[in-house]
This record gives sequence, C-alpha cells and structure tokens, in this order.
Amino acid sequence: MLAVNEPSFRESVDLMFNRAVRLMDLSPGLENKIRVCNSTYTVRFGVRLRGKIETFTGYRSVHSEHMEPVKGGIRYALSVNQDEVEALAALMTYKCALVETPFGGSKGGLCIDPRAWDEHELEQITRRFAYELIKRDLIHPAQNVPAPDMGTGEREMAWIADQYARMNTTDINAKACVTGKPPHAGGIQGRVEATGRGVQYALREFFRHPEDVARARLSGGLEGKRIIVQGLGNVGYHAARFLSEEDGAKVIAIIERDGALVSAAGLEVEAVKQHLAATGGLQGFAGATFVEQGASVLEEDCDILIPAAMEGVINLSNAHRIRAPLILEAANGPITYGADEILSKKGCVIIPDLYANAGGVTVSYFEWVKNLSHIRFGRMQRRAEEARSRLLVDELERLSADQGLGWRLTADFKDRFLTGSDELALVRSGLDDTMRTAYQSIREVWHARPEVPDLRVAAYMTAIDRVAKTYRSKGL
Repeated sequence: MLAVNEPSFRESVDLMFNRAVRLMDLSPGLENKIRVCNSTYTVRFGVRLRGKIETFTGYRSVHSEHMEPVKGGIRYALSVNQDEVEALAALMTYKCALVETPFGGSKGGLCIDPRAWDEHELEQITRRFAYELIKRDLIHPAQNVPAPDMGTGEREMAWIADQYARMNTTDINAKACVTGKPPHAGGIQGRVEATGRGVQYALREFFRHPEDVARARLSGGLEGKRIIVQGLGNVGYHAARFLSEEDGAKVIAIIERDGALVSAAGLEVEAVKQHLAATGGLQGFAGATFVEQGASVLEEDCDILIPAAMEGVINLSNAHRIRAPLILEAANGPITYGADEILSKKGCVIIPDLYANAGGVTVSYFEWVKNLSHIRFGRMQRRAEEARSRLLVDELERLSADQGLGWRLTADFKDRFLTGSDELALVRSGLDDTMRTAYQSIREVWHARPEVPDLRVAAYMTAIDRVAKTYRSKGL
C-alpha cells in the first residue's frame, strides 16, 4: 500500500524525468514535448459471455512518436488504469531510446482478471479488444506494435496477429503487427525468456566494472551473491533460474502473492516454479521456510534485490528498511520516486528499470525485423560458417600431422567450434551486445559528470538526449 503523500506512478516517472533534465541543456519547449504523453485511447466494448453481455475497458497510450512504429506491451490486470498505462508508455519511450531500438513509446492494458475466464472466452475478449485497436491503427506493423506484458503471453499475441491478418488480408507484413508470438506463428527463438535473460546480462555487465561494484559495497563477481526475487512470473523466474544455474548466484528468497520462501542455502528455482504452477502459491513447498507476510522479506539482508512484479512495491512506507546494497528493477517502476531518493541517500545502487528490463523490447525488435524480412536469422549464413570453421580445423590437424606434433583438437571443442550460429544463438548474441553497450553509455555519463548522482539519472539523461536529437533532426 502506497503512502498517502506518495506520487502516482505517472507522476513518479515525470519527477524522475525532471530530475534528469535539470542537468541537461534543453529548451523548455523541447523538454515539454518529450515529457508529455501524445495520446491515450480508451475503449469500452461488449462481449457476449455466459449468456449475457460483459463490458470491458481497455487503453492504448502513445507517449512519443519521435520514431515509428511505437512499441509497448499489453497487460491484463484488474489494476490497469490510464495513469499506469501512460507511465508505462513513457518508460517505453526512454527504454527504446536507451537500447537504440528504432521505436517510440506506447503501452496498452485491459482491465480484466485473465484467471476469471476460460481460454475460449479470453480469446473472444482479446480478439474484440484487438479489433477496436486495429481499426484505429493502434495495432499496425508500421505504426503501433504491441507485445506481451503482465497477464499476457504468446497465446494472446497469436490471437492478435491473426485478428490483424483477418482485417488486413493483403498486408504482406501482417505478422509484424505484434511481437512475442509463438515461434511457429512468426515469433522468434528466445523471446519468452528475453526480459529475464536481459536481467542476467545487465548484472553480468555491471559486475564487469569493479569500480561500480565497489559503489554498491560489494566485491568479486556474481558467484555466491545472495539474491532475493520478488515475483516469480515470466521475468522473475527466468532471471532467477539463469543467475542461479549459470552464474552461481544463490537465490535465498522468492516472494509471491501468498507469501515468501526463504532458505539461506539457496532455493532450487525450477522446483519452486513447478510447485507454484501446481498449487497456485508457495505455501507447502518442502525444504524452505514459508513467510506469510511476503512483503517483509524485501527488507531481509541480501546482496542483490530483484523486484520483478508490480510497480510501487518499494515506497515511502518501507524504503528505510531495505537493506540490499544493490537493487535491479526487473519490473517497471517497482521503486517510487520518494523511495528512490531515500535509497540513493543510503548509498544503495539501483540498476534502473528502463535499462534492466529492456531485454524484452530488444528481442521484440529482432522479431519485428525478422517478420519484415520474411526470413529467420541464421538461415543464410549458418552452414557457410560451419564450412569455414571446418576448413580451419582440418588444416590445423593436417599441419599437426605433417609436423609430427601429434596433437588433435578435442571432440567437444570441435563440436562447439564447428556449429554455426542458429537463430537462438544470434538472438542471445544481439541481446548481450545491446545490454553491454547500453550500460556502457549509462556509466560513461555517471562517471564523467560528478553532478550525476546515480545510474537512473544517467540512464534518463542518455535516453532523453537521444530522443531530443531525433526531434531536432525533424526540425523541432
């Protein structure tokens, strides 16, 4: 529950924007043009379900069209409202600019509990919502391209793509109207786990810079670091699993709706996920302590705290008690403006949302490009790579035999070296490069200018500067 004097989510984003532009040389007119939300469309539509007409309210907000199409997910939740959608659209503008994807910022939402409807009913609702947006060009490959968000996934994106194709039968680029589709329906390998994978790559890049790690009062690498994850949805689950299984970090607590699991020895993320899927909650999981007041676990001692669920979970009511020296915002807006100021004064380092969870839109960009090019990544070059690699291996082994050196490459090395890059490998490579490059651009501002207090301000300044340059190139 937010404190009474806490700004709204939209106000929080604007306050963070204002804090950054104070350190920049922008004209008041351009500053205001970048800040404001261009438009928000509210739709109320009826669907006949269970023998009666149900009316639903949905939103599609366009924050900035400095580049088109605009990009942003569609979430299904009872908490969806105009303020939230506009805040998320603004974050999408800055996020896309920061990771250099050629999109403006948008966001959509439907005020609905997706668990209250069966699959067929949800499809009817989704198709009607999509119809209302498509006929106004608020879903379009060249103008507005949604993606999954909280409460939606591959299934809903496939329905939307099909609805668009039905309404635009001659559009050869119809599949590019939405990203996050299943691979067999025009999607791309690696999109489901992209945001969680991006969180992993963001932390890896942070820990490549000892100077930055020291600012968080930490040392060394990710191995052995104690992590608390709040939210075991798509993003939290993949981030926790990758960090524990591939980087040797220790997930000591997982927080969900019904409470939290705590284990100093570390939790097996996959087992927790399976228990959650089977029972709908964390209670009853063997081998860990269940804490009914899950939100209190945010305040436990750890090295890295990863809020990966809703906005505003760290706010004026609990920020003073947060003990994590490093927080990575895997969710959008999990730390309010007031809490951010408290944590910064305490010396906590925050890897901000507009960078940390940008893996999803980055891989969505790759999917959009794939749909427009009508060919999967790797199809043209994979076997050519393998052939060139084999030439090199064969020549090395021939030279060894001719010189009597007697050495041969191990079978494992040969297999890995001779395997050309498929779509998944190329997606991961592109995502890793994007997250590395974006972080380096942020830290350059953070370290070069003493008046820049933290990574969030540096990230906003970097993103706003890129948006401003685009507007100036248009003559504004």
